Amino acid sequence: MKNICLYFQLHQPVKLRRYRFFDIGNDHYYYDDYANESNINKLAHTCYLPANKVIAELIKKYKGKFQVAFSISGTMIDQLKIYAPEVIDSFKALAATKNVEFIAETSAHSLASVRNIDEFKRQISHQVKTIEDTFGQVPVVFRNTELIYSDGIGEVVAQMGFKAMLSEGAKQTLGWKSANYMYCNSIEPRMKVLVRNYHMSDDIALRFSNQSWSEWPLTAQKFKSWADGIGGNEELVNLFMNYETFGAVHSQESGILEFLRALPEVFLTDENYAFVTPSKAAQKLQSVSALHVSGTTSWVDEERDLTAWLGNEMQNEAVDKLYALAPLMERCTDEQLIKDWQYLQASDHFYYMGTKFFANGANRAYTSPYPTPYEAFINYMNVLSDFAERLKKAVPSGNSEVEALKEQNSQLQSQVSNLEKQLVKAGVEPKPTTRRRTTTAKSAEGKTTTTKKTTTRKKKNEE
Repeated sequence: MKNICLYFQLHQPVKLRRYRFFDIGNDHYYYDDYANESNINKLAHTCYLPANKVIAELIKKYKGKFQVAFSISGTMIDQLKIYAPEVIDSFKALAATKNVEFIAETSAHSLASVRNIDEFKRQISHQVKTIEDTFGQVPVVFRNTELIYSDGIGEVVAQMGFKAMLSEGAKQTLGWKSANYMYCNSIEPRMKVLVRNYHMSDDIALRFSNQSWSEWPLTAQKFKSWADGIGGNEELVNLFMNYETFGAVHSQESGILEFLRALPEVFLTDENYAFVTPSKAAQKLQSVSALHVSGTTSWVDEERDLTAWLGNEMQNEAVDKLYALAPLMERCTDEQLIKDWQYLQASDHFYYMGTKFFANGANRAYTSPYPTPYEAFINYMNVLSDFAERLKKAVPSGNSEVEALKEQNSQLQSQVSNLEKQLVKAGVEPKPTTRRRTTTAKSAEGKTTTTKKTTTRKKKNEE
C-alpha cells in the first residue's frame, strides 16, 4: 500500500517599514502595519479560508480517511490573531476533527538552527507551547525553517523528544535512493525522517497553472497515474508545499481548489492508497535505512542548500550581527524587545538580500518588497542598529568580551561532543586528552617557580 502524506506550511514575515538612517535612536517602531494587514487579509480570503473549507468538507465526506498536516509559524499565528482571527477559528475547527495534525517549527521561522542552537531550542519550545495553547495539540513531529536539515540538526530535534522530522529529497542527499521510503536520522536512529518528493510536490506547488508546461492541465487522475508509476515497494509519497499554493500562487480561477477536492476521490477509490499524517506515517512505517546528511539542505532552488539566505556577504553580515546579540537577549525581560527579536529573525529578511535571484531577469524579485537586495540590506541594518542600541540600554553588557568567549567556548564544546559521538559510532575510541603535570614551589626569594615532574629513569641516571 502507498501512503500519501499531505503537509502544508503557513508563514509570512512581519514586513518592515522604510526605516531611514536618521530614524536610528529616534523612532523604535519598525513595522509596516498597512502592508502586513493587507497581505494577511488577502491571503485569508483568497487561500486560507476557501482551502480550509474544502479540507473540512473532504474530511467529513470521507469520514476521516482524508488527513493532512500543517505547520504555522509563531510569527504567522501572531498576525492571524490580529488581522484575521476567523482563520485561526477555522484551523481550530479542523483540529477538532482529529484528522488534521499540527507540526512544530521555529516560532520565528528563523535560521537559528545554523547559527545558535540554544536559540533554536528556545524557539522550538516556545512554538510547541503556542500550538498546544492555540490548537490543543502537542506536536511530536518537527519541520525546520525552509526544510533546513542536517544530521546534527536532526540529532538536536530528536533529543528534544520529537518522533519524526521532515526533510527535502535533495539529490546530493539521496543519490540513487528514492524519496518514497521512511528513513531515520543517522545519529539518533529512533527518530524517523520523512523525505519530500519534490518532483510531485512541485508539479502542484510550482507548475499547476503554467500553461507552457508540457503536462498542463494537471488533473487529479493524471496525478494519480504518476503515483501509480512509482515502484510497488515504495510505500510513502510525501507531498509538502506552501499553503499559498491553493488560491494565492495559483488563483482559484486556475482550478486549483477543484484539483484539491478531487485528490481524495481518485486515491481513496483505490484500496492500494491511504492518506496519513506525518506522525501516523512514522508510527505505521519502519525506516529502511539512515539518511546521511553531513552538509545542510533546504527545499529552495535547484541547489537545495542555504545560499538563498547565506549566499553573499550582505546576508552573512546581517545574520552574524543579529546573532551576536543573542547573549544579551538571554538576559532580556522587556516584552517588546523579545517580540522584535523574534520578528527580526525571520529568514525572509535575509532572502530579500539575495543577489542571485536578480541575476537572471529578477526571476524571484517579485517576492521581495524592496527594489533591490542592497536596499533590503540597508533597511534591515538600520533597524538592527536601533534594536541593538535599545537592547544594550535595557541589558547592560557587563564584560562583552567574556560573554563572547563563553558563547564561543560553548559552541566548541558542542562540536567536540559531536565529533566524539561520530568516532564512537565509527568504532574508534577517542583518546583522552593528556596534560603534563606540573608542580609549583616557592624559591628562597619567595617567588613561585614551576618545574616539570621528572621521570623515574632520569632520577636513576642522576643517582
